[in-house]
Amino acid sequence: MYKDKRIAVVIPAYNVENHITEVLRSIRDFVDHIIVVDDASQDRTYELCRSFDDKRVIVLRNSTNLGVGGAMITGFKMAIKLDADVVVKMDGDGQMDALHLKKLIEPMISEGYSYTKGNRFLHFQALKTMPKPRLFGNFIMTFLTKLTSGYWHIFDPQNGYIAIQREALLDLDLDRIAKRYFFENDMLVNLNIHHHRIKDVPIPAIYGDQPSFLRIRQVLFTFPFYLFKRFWYRIYQKYVFRDFSPIALFLFTGLPMVLWGIIYGGYIWWRALETGIPTTAGTVMLSVLPFLVGFELLLQALILDIHESPK
Repeated sequence: MYKDKRIAVVIPAYNVENHITEVLRSIRDFVDHIIVVDDASQDRTYELCRSFDDKRVIVLRNSTNLGVGGAMITGFKMAIKLDADVVVKMDGDGQMDALHLKKLIEPMISEGYSYTKGNRFLHFQALKTMPKPRLFGNFIMTFLTKLTSGYWHIFDPQNGYIAIQREALLDLDLDRIAKRYFFENDMLVNLNIHHHRIKDVPIPAIYGDQPSFLRIRQVLFTFPFYLFKRFWYRIYQKYVFRDFSPIALFLFTGLPMVLWGIIYGGYIWWRALETGIPTTAGTVMLSVLPFLVGFELLLQALILDIHESPK
């Protein structure tokens, strides 16, 4: 127990036989349950967890590899059954220091936050150890996730060191959360829909010999597609279905106007080049005016969405 709160740590584990024992050994005494979810590992991860001498450890195993999100959903469901008040995610590869557990838990207990997450970018010295490809991908993902999730004050969205209150967890439809690398981002999207407050907690980065399965190609080509879908899912759920807002009206009106301005403007420019006949001012305005009005509507929608971000 920590300040009368039952704490559970969920560890998604995949092929981490070289690290998992040390991770389990590092977890503090105030943690009530340690839920290890072996995600169909091909090494001795499952056997090492099963033989670990700690009554708090519960070992689950996915029959097929579901990714970090799938493993976490399995762990979340078990934590709910165990009546945990706060659930913390720690990876099994030793890159999340258990000494920072209290830093994640405390804002939820003393300040009423529903969700906390680590932010490696607030530790500039430790940040220098982050591999450059991963650093580049994080900068891209941070901006795209701010836009998609509606949490404009957060940074480092790919940070998997997170903690969540039981009440927030029960609000989520866990079976709809993304199962693989998009898990952390999708959690933010769904938390925003329910207007839960989240907080970044400065936690330094740790990088050992465990390889990263995240590739720049996934960041540049796969994630933007998922983020685009989840952005419109959030807009519909939060600003149309649950409570109609001018934000949706501005978006649904402004976007077609901007697209019309770009497409029609490109067409009349191409036609003028082909025919050599100058385009009249009135025809140009049929492109420019909708574009400017639509851009203003989109800008207003963005400003209102920032204002609506739970703080």
